[in-house]
Amino acid sequence: MPAAVLSLHPPAHTATVLPLPADRRRAAPQLAPDAPLFVVLNRRSGHHGTPAGQRLGELLRAAGHRHELLVARRPADLPRLAQQAVQAARDAGGVIVAAGGDGTLNTVAQAVLPSGLPMGILPQGTFNYFGRANAVSQDLTEALAALLAGVQAGHTRAVQVGLVNDRIFLVNASLGLYPRLLEDREALKRRLGRSRLVALWSGLRTLLGGQRELLLHLDASARTGNAPAQAGTVMRTSTLFVGNNPLQLERLGLDEADDVRQGSLAAVLMPPLSRSARLGLALRGALGTLDGAEELTRFASRALRVEPLSARHRRGIKVAIDGESLFLAAPLHFRVAPQRLHLVVPPQASSEHVPGGQAGAGASGPAPTAP
Repeated sequence: MPAAVLSLHPPAHTATVLPLPADRRRAAPQLAPDAPLFVVLNRRSGHHGTPAGQRLGELLRAAGHRHELLVARRPADLPRLAQQAVQAARDAGGVIVAAGGDGTLNTVAQAVLPSGLPMGILPQGTFNYFGRANAVSQDLTEALAALLAGVQAGHTRAVQVGLVNDRIFLVNASLGLYPRLLEDREALKRRLGRSRLVALWSGLRTLLGGQRELLLHLDASARTGNAPAQAGTVMRTSTLFVGNNPLQLERLGLDEADDVRQGSLAAVLMPPLSRSARLGLALRGALGTLDGAEELTRFASRALRVEPLSARHRRGIKVAIDGESLFLAAPLHFRVAPQRLHLVVPPQASSEHVPGGQAGAGASGPAPTAP
């Protein structure tokens, strides 16, 4: 396959930058021990038929902590409810909490990040990579207890966030085969229910189906990896994957997990391959041994400009962001966000497995620094 040739000069960004004053990029938010929780819940997250909203409401009432539960009956309601929660938390000195899968967490974080307010998470999805990477329990009762301990201690962690144009991503953003995989997975889940087995079976079916080629012009800044550092290149690929989650990269067996911890994004490109070669890569990914896959082009970078060259993609291209697909205008600008997401965690939580993460205290200790 042709190697990707990349420029060492940072790309010029034309995407909207999320507004946040420089002093608030560095300062950890101040938290009162009784700060109210404004919980945005995706009713569709988690396993089919689980009354997550009812159970979460019962747990919050039993804990005796002030809260307001905002339940999205449709995914389209999430952005509005997230903005509502941000305004309420700003007025009351509270915490915005996202309860759902990675897609729900992404939507809420999109509203929270520009505000500089603290955010908590209660994972309710299938894979929950963002929660797992931040040592959040997958058990709702345990996760809520840890969240309340973090609020009472006023303890937050500054977590790295990725941007593609003006959209954030907590776990990954990709184009090509991966968005189609997500759409096929959601279609199968509607028929068979939400589970890891259904997700894996759907992914295998998509991987062995047809593939479309993308012609991309790549330009990256300050990269490391197996791609030569020259003037820029045009590359034919079936998938571009940009990761911000070291846990996911580790499970695939990719060394770029360490680069993400140091403040970069990880880019992986897969060329058009035969079905047997794609199946082989899927097997290696499941076994966590992708590091030795010579078919892949991989590198780490803090900024990457991607311009689709085919006529049908010049106005816009489908991008999968944290498990949800949407169209974004071309060219695509991937980069590390200039500000961090202030995640509420219990005092004993470590920053060991956090992408660019730093533990910090809100009212009781030093503020974390941003890159």
